[in-house]
Amino acid sequence: MVVGQRFLAVGPRVSCFRDTCNVYVLRSGAEAVLVDFGDGDVLDHLAELGVERVTDVLLTHHHRDQLGGLRRAVDAGIRIWAPPLEASLIADADAFWRRRRTMNDYDLREDRFTLIESIPISGTVAEYRTERYGGFDVFTLPTPGHTVGSVTYLVDDEGTSLAFSGDLVYGDGKVWSLAATQWSYGGTEGQVSTVVSLELLAQRAPDVVLPSHGEPIADPAVALERTADRVQELLDLRRLTPWDVRDMVRHPWDPVTPHFLRNRAAFAASYALLSETGSVLLFDVGYDVATGLTPTTERGARRTLLFGIDALRRDYGADRIEVAVPTHYHDDHVSGLNLLREVEGTEVWAPEHVAPIIEAPERYDLPCLWYDSVPVARRLPLGESFTWHEYELRVHDQPGHTMYAAAIEVVVDGKRVLVVGDQQSNEGGRALLNYQYRNRFRERDYVRSAELYALIRPDIIVSGHWLPQTVTPELLDRLLADGRRLEALHCELLPEDGLGVEGFVARFEPYRVGADAGGSVELSVRIRNPLDRPEQAVVRLVVPAGWPAPGPQSVDLDAGAEDAVTFVLAPPASGRVAADVTLGGTKLGQQAEAHVVVG
Repeated sequence: MVVGQRFLAVGPRVSCFRDTCNVYVLRSGAEAVLVDFGDGDVLDHLAELGVERVTDVLLTHHHRDQLGGLRRAVDAGIRIWAPPLEASLIADADAFWRRRRTMNDYDLREDRFTLIESIPISGTVAEYRTERYGGFDVFTLPTPGHTVGSVTYLVDDEGTSLAFSGDLVYGDGKVWSLAATQWSYGGTEGQVSTVVSLELLAQRAPDVVLPSHGEPIADPAVALERTADRVQELLDLRRLTPWDVRDMVRHPWDPVTPHFLRNRAAFAASYALLSETGSVLLFDVGYDVATGLTPTTERGARRTLLFGIDALRRDYGADRIEVAVPTHYHDDHVSGLNLLREVEGTEVWAPEHVAPIIEAPERYDLPCLWYDSVPVARRLPLGESFTWHEYELRVHDQPGHTMYAAAIEVVVDGKRVLVVGDQQSNEGGRALLNYQYRNRFRERDYVRSAELYALIRPDIIVSGHWLPQTVTPELLDRLLADGRRLEALHCELLPEDGLGVEGFVARFEPYRVGADAGGSVELSVRIRNPLDRPEQAVVRLVVPAGWPAPGPQSVDLDAGAEDAVTFVLAPPASGRVAADVTLGGTKLGQQAEAHVVVG
């Protein structure tokens, strides 16, 4: 049915305007909410619908065909709402273009279809939740595929369930762009994500799907299934081993024991401890297996999906995701914690040496930090037990993969399970030591963890990226032997008077620090003596030209000891500073740097 000259009625209160994309007009009296915006020509024709004012625009994704005319919305005073993962690609497009690689480029995401100038937005939509816009309650469902951050909006229009799906699907068995689903060179992440999203949307059972390009889809169940079948077949032609993506979405949890489950749909495996009360404690919550494989760690390329939570409720009777406990601070183990807090009210309990890092990541010079602060409701002391419902758990210090990691022990269904994060792999039946130097590895760490395992005697070890391992005496002996040989090799390879395993002796804390204009900042430099004898360290701060430089400081260090010196600095502008170190009369040069932001 055509309404006016340019509109197609798709529901009692919803019309479609054809522009560079389908712009949907959701009417409530004389006011309207738009889904996507195109070139903005819709504003010139609203009188045909009796609409006098647009209050809000909801964007499904950031591509220019969806929002090329968005400046008109800003000028008209219309509120603009973006998907959380793509907000910066709209509001800070200028920064995106400054950093986006264009030469020797292996990142194939269609983020280069971003606006050529920044457009201010009012905020972001709340994923997995319903919010009121104008006269409509709108539920936001994450549906990556066409882009990493794409969303679908679900709206009830006088008893008809409408899904505004962006470019996830074009029609029965068709997508708008296959090229957009190739996110990396040779990769299939976007196609996997498309199948995931088609399945998740099908589970919502909308009556009508309204795509950004194409006609309204009046039989979504058939269209979504046929599209998923074809994309799955496309995937299977590129994989040696077929991968049933929809089965993974429908049944993401594999029991390790009846009350301890492994999420096979997680990039770094999450584990669920089920209480008879209906509550759940999760270990590690990061990316799902599709959106955690993108070729870059930029914020706009990594995403957490929560479809596993619905499966816990449906298949295991869970009624509350009460607590989440990370084994260590890495992004693929913590990126979903804030979303769980916001959507489920989940509390984060963290080992006492992990909590400071996830609460204030900007303070630390470490790899794999998540971008945002994660508030911690309870800090768990190392070496001590804590009770959660009918379970007693113990947190053990477990350096190795990173200095800031824990192994968590719990007896469930008569089995002693040890959750070890990424400490070692399980490949071909062999546990391989997974150490990374920048994570602050020390040569004896794996001897310590092998001794810990021998003391605990777990029945099962579960880890972040590999299948659970049944623990045998042979496995424990092998871990100890490998740990001892690893320690010996580092001693054999590194000079006695060298800088130790890390390759440097100093680091700033905080590593990134903000200062008010005209104000001062306090910077601590932690110095480690890698030598087998006491030495004095002299530290001099190196600052940009024109900055006032504080005088040098010294500290006496025992063999192998660590201490700190503190400088107060009044930076006139943003810049980087370095710590020049002399240890026992040997000049080591600029051993560490810090970033100062003024303003």
